Amino acid sequence: MIKFENISKIYNGGSHSVALNNVSFNVDPKEFVSLVGRSGAGKSTLLKLLIAEEKPTRGKIFFDKKNVLEMRPNELPFLRRQIGAVFQDFKLLPNKTAYENVAFAMEAAGKSDEEIKTDVPRVLDLVGLKEKMGNFPKELSGGEKQRVAIARAMAHRPNVIVADEPTGNLDPINTWDIIRLLLKINELGTTVILATHDKEIINALEKRVVSLDKGEIIRDENPGRYILS
Repeated sequence: MIKFENISKIYNGGSHSVALNNVSFNVDPKEFVSLVGRSGAGKSTLLKLLIAEEKPTRGKIFFDKKNVLEMRPNELPFLRRQIGAVFQDFKLLPNKTAYENVAFAMEAAGKSDEEIKTDVPRVLDLVGLKEKMGNFPKELSGGEKQRVAIARAMAHRPNVIVADEPTGNLDPINTWDIIRLLLKINELGTTVILATHDKEIINALEKRVVSLDKGEIIRDENPGRYILS
């Protein structure tokens, strides 16, 4: 489904700004893969390359056998609808309710009013927030905000969810709630790529782990553990 082929990313052309160096690995449909490594290891860069927020210096990225780097600008919205993204800082619109945050993303994707009325309650129910559809972000806890962000990412029924440090701003209880939710989404058939440096989460998941260090893959194991030299 996803293939990174000899990916390198160098910022500013300098020898000391290598974010990724000759990275290659595949992600299969319905797989749950964790990308681990210290800050600056290249985890977030890989995810940005996958959703075409950035371009690699060298290499190829394939999504459903299509070369992401050869996609025309008018094809990129379709790619991004297939890949739901969740971030550490939620990125919710503060003046919109939980319902409206999810609906707004669907409107931007060209969904009909009928689809929005049907699907927004469905995904908010999936993440356990059916009773808080009318709440604004300031009225939600950190964990609830991240649940809204996940609902927004799921609204397009994507094939893949990429989660970049989704528990970085959460306490331990909310952290595990979010991890359990990602596992549930994966069990329903969605591929999940989780980027994190949380050792406890990785070791408890017992899923595939791709370990990065200084922009290179140093370990790829299934099941894997958080092991950095």
